[in-house]
Amino acid sequence: MSINLPLKKASFTLDTSGVMGFFGGEEAISAMSTVHLYRGRHLLGWYNSPGSYTVAKKFGQLANSRLWDGIFPGPNPTPGEMFGLDGKEGPRFIGAFSGTDMTPTGHLAYLIAQKVKDTEETIDLGGRKTTPGSVSIIELDNVEWHQGDNVPRKKVFHALYAAIPIISSLAACLACGFVRDWLASGLIVLGMVSSGLSCLVIGSGRLHFKRVEPSSYAPRGDGFLLMRNDIVILKGAEKQVVSITKGKLVLDMGRIHGEKFNVVGICSLLLLSQFLIQLLLVPRATLFGQIMFLSSLAVSWAYNSFLSSLEKEKIQTDILWKWLDEPLITKFALPNRTSEAACACFILHAGVDSRKPSTDFKPKKILECMIPNDTRVWEAWRKHVAEQVLSKQKIKYFRPIEELVADLDDEEQKLLEQLLDDAEYGYRCYQKYYVGISGLTP
Repeated sequence: MSINLPLKKASFTLDTSGVMGFFGGEEAISAMSTVHLYRGRHLLGWYNSPGSYTVAKKFGQLANSRLWDGIFPGPNPTPGEMFGLDGKEGPRFIGAFSGTDMTPTGHLAYLIAQKVKDTEETIDLGGRKTTPGSVSIIELDNVEWHQGDNVPRKKVFHALYAAIPIISSLAACLACGFVRDWLASGLIVLGMVSSGLSCLVIGSGRLHFKRVEPSSYAPRGDGFLLMRNDIVILKGAEKQVVSITKGKLVLDMGRIHGEKFNVVGICSLLLLSQFLIQLLLVPRATLFGQIMFLSSLAVSWAYNSFLSSLEKEKIQTDILWKWLDEPLITKFALPNRTSEAACACFILHAGVDSRKPSTDFKPKKILECMIPNDTRVWEAWRKHVAEQVLSKQKIKYFRPIEELVADLDDEEQKLLEQLLDDAEYGYRCYQKYYVGISGLTP
């Protein structure tokens, strides 16, 4: 019994070079970059994926030897840098008690800054408005790392959508076999196998957090991340704060593949061979087989585009937050930098242990980091606010005193009075949004 081949009498064939170039590899690379963030995602790559050439050239650079450098030229990034798990610089961090001044911080601090930007703030309409900003407080005292350094990866729910391209590729393969176009069927199988093996190998690394263990005698770790318009205060023990400022998200692939990553190089070479074989042999398939081949690529491209649409940094931030036991964030808006600085300084001083001397807490230096303006007015402002921060009086005084204004002219005195009003507003926000919530005694 003969089978009537669909489109047998068609007088044209697909331009394979156009077919192969139609689907780019950027989506495939972006989709592959999330493989370590989902449970079981590395087991679900068995579909005829487009962009094999681009993926091979990108991830082949992980293989570190003269042979692989010749085939896949370029820098040899670490796995963390390759998959976007490291490499972003975080904002400057200043420790309130330790004296730490770190510029820049690492990738985890960068994720913390992104988390704070996405957090809704409490808005107060008072104060003198110039350049609005915010003060955020992240409480890290209760972080216990119940999961150790293991990464709490996302559930496999999104990754299960991979069943769609897998079934699509398999159906296209069977349809080609049904009409006895074994060449097209074999080429689809080649794409499924090479993509599945590469996803399995590349996704088999162990993702974990790497913490820095400070001295057990280190002072409290309270400090702040200094951003352009915002200040993020980290409150907690030194080991908790330093896990953010110096910690890393590490992808350990060397334990499985060795330091040279030769297996990754072999998989990249397989993807490159797949591209060349498909490029040369698809024109020899029937028109029906070519359409089935292209259909499988189209469905796989749509799936890769879906994975690319998921924000990788947001996924990393959610994972980090879960690892930190989802600490509380208190964020409130302030109308200008002067109020921000005063408010943040009072909040940091709230971490001083009243049973110990607070000689290591230097509010004037902290204020200089936040507002480094080197003028007589700002110097007088920092001196007065620092004295109020350290004062044990319950009622703070924010009016110019004779000692401060003795050397200032009339305009400078008015400016100082205005800046002290800003500081007083920052202090009121500290009492309203921090003392009130925390139950502290002002």
